[in-house]
Amino acid sequence: MTQESPIVDLGPAARQVTALLSGVSDDQLTARTPCAEYSVGDLLDHIMGLALAFQNAARKKAPEDAERSAPGQGSAARLEPGWREELPRRLDGMAAAWRDPAAWQGSTEAGGVTLPAGVMGLVALDELVIHGWDLARATGQPFDCDSRSAEAVIGLLSQSALEDRPKELFGAVVPVPESAPALDRAVGLSGRDPAWRA
Repeated sequence: MTQESPIVDLGPAARQVTALLSGVSDDQLTARTPCAEYSVGDLLDHIMGLALAFQNAARKKAPEDAERSAPGQGSAARLEPGWREELPRRLDGMAAAWRDPAAWQGSTEAGGVTLPAGVMGLVALDELVIHGWDLARATGQPFDCDSRSAEAVIGLLSQSALEDRPKELFGAVVPVPESAPALDRAVGLSGRDPAWRA
């Protein structure tokens, strides 16, 4: 990927994640997810953080509160009581920030990592798509991903699959047939089994 990476609208993926939130019950917050180290509550806290961090990255803005906006490890213990109302606002803000063509120019930082902005935007999309799928599977809900988003994630993860993948970020690639739906192929490239069920 280069700084000239095409602009991709994060809105459809953000809306899909938002649509899942009303289907998450309080008693599911301790349920396991396809991310072995995350419960549903941990995952939601992680999404809360990444939505702020990637919004700041799009605006080339240093986070005012590094702890609140860090996209690192999620913890259900930090999950804000009003997350059902706040998370949709953060996801909307993240998607809106990446609609600005300037967001995709130059370089930017999120979570202590600096990348070409075109790559960072695709990383933000990957986070929405893959963690949206995680949340849907963990809570027994369907997750629809538009083909453009899924193919963009495949493009990003296909490149990272050829490099040394940080074990703390990605599991080993799960082989998925080329004839499989694009979302399943993206999930496999992320190190998850598309057949995973709660």
